[in-house]
Amino acid sequence: MKNLFERFVQDESGATAIEYGLIAALISVALITGASTLGNTLNNQFQFLSDTMNNSQ
Repeated sequence: MKNLFERFVQDESGATAIEYGLIAALISVALITGASTLGNTLNNQFQFLSDTMNNSQ
């Protein structure tokens, strides 16, 4: 029983999978944040261009 408990404590394969999952989640959050910011910036720029073209007529 002691041997089984020692192997369980030394097994790090589950910890590695959790670490990779956390890294993937952080990368996903960064990508979503960046895409949202870029989308908002592009939307504002196109709205500005549209307003400028409409007002110049």
